Amino acid sequence: QVQLVESGGGSVQSGGSLRLSCAASGFTYSSNCMGWFRQDPGKKREVVANIDSDGNTRYADAVKGRFTISQDNAKNTLYLQMNSLKTKDSIMYYCAAHPSIFVCNRPLGAGRETDFRYWGQGTQVSVSS
Repeated sequence: QVQLVESGGGSVQSGGSLRLSCAASGFTYSSNCMGWFRQDPGKKREVVANIDSDGNTRYADAVKGRFTISQDNAKNTLYLQMNSLKTKDSIMYYCAAHPSIFVCNRPLGAGRETDFRYWGQGTQVSVSS
């Protein structure tokens, strides 16, 4: 059984940093895509960043240069380092995983949540001005 558990959300002032973690258990696919999404209530989830099992990364334009996605395969953990946070980054963040590397190559943006099979419960990020 695959389980994804996010942590690291919280409150920070504008310009500050947070690091989200996603501990994956039972996800043993050698070819895979993992990603971070975020979602405003009433809106579709949008891709923030993804990383495939070859280590290739992709970012949404809104976070390029500020966020970094990485993974520690020994710890089965996915990370999202978020720097220079803005108030508009205040939102719920979700970790996702799928047993196919090709999912990472699909267009970024909103409405891509159906591409991913496994999801975490989400972690809230709040950025104050």
